[in-house]
Amino acid sequence: MSDGRLSVFKTYKLYVGGKFPRSESGRVYEVTTKASAAAAGKGKWLANVPLSSRKDARDAVVAARKAFGGWSGATAYNRGQILYRIAEMLEGRKDQFVREVAQSEGLSRSKAADVVDAAIDRWVWYAGWTDKIAQVVGGANPVAGPFFNLSTPEPTGVVTIVAPQESSFLGLVSVVAPVIAAGNTVVVVASERAPLPALSLGEVLATSDLPGGVVNVLSGRTAEIAAPLAAHQDVNGIDLTGADEVLAKELEVAAADNLKRVFRPQAVDYSADPGTHRLTAFLETKTVWHPTGSLGASGSAY
Repeated sequence: MSDGRLSVFKTYKLYVGGKFPRSESGRVYEVTTKASAAAAGKGKWLANVPLSSRKDARDAVVAARKAFGGWSGATAYNRGQILYRIAEMLEGRKDQFVREVAQSEGLSRSKAADVVDAAIDRWVWYAGWTDKIAQVVGGANPVAGPFFNLSTPEPTGVVTIVAPQESSFLGLVSVVAPVIAAGNTVVVVASERAPLPALSLGEVLATSDLPGGVVNVLSGRTAEIAAPLAAHQDVNGIDLTGADEVLAKELEVAAADNLKRVFRPQAVDYSADPGTHRLTAFLETKTVWHPTGSLGASGSAY
């Protein structure tokens, strides 16, 4: 009989370096369902989630830096295989994400299912781009002189992502997938009000061949976590998508200290064709000159 059973509530944890720590501070905060506009007060309690500290943020950067060499050095084809595996794992846990998205964003189950389907398709989209983006943004340059001149894209490094506040899953996937597809490693500051899909995504990543540290997920107060990450000397870029206007300005000023690459917030329809602009947002271009050599007085070269 099930009538006498106690409810077994899910314990949500951070995802840092391929492991699932609680916040070193021991703090948590309540996450509730999204209350309707007509309803007064808070929504229904869903879970207590970790309230990350500055120490958690620093640990996440260390994990991301440690993972960067292996991930950026992997073949683009291999990165695509791993991203596709993530989509496979999400497909297998679709019901869980539909429930979490519906509760977090105040959607009906059918609309939440559409959001989750779109998020899975988005992973597949970026999985297919990993070994193609170099052909789009790189290539041979015509130069005057006996040289081969080749430009190739390289990942920026460790990137902090302030995830969208309202689109807790499709928006999250839309900002994380292109950055890691390009070979970067990331520290994600999950939506403050709706962090559950992001924390559950960490569980999927841990079982999908993605090396530990490539993606690190922190929950808590957005401003409290993002500030030390924006100022961190070992963070190379920051995506301000989920920051409001005031916070985005503060983070941009802090990011200038070590010349971080900054992706500024803008209005986005996450259900639309994502294009390639997020793939290229955290790519650097390396240009190599190589002498071709001259063959005789005719000036021909190879």
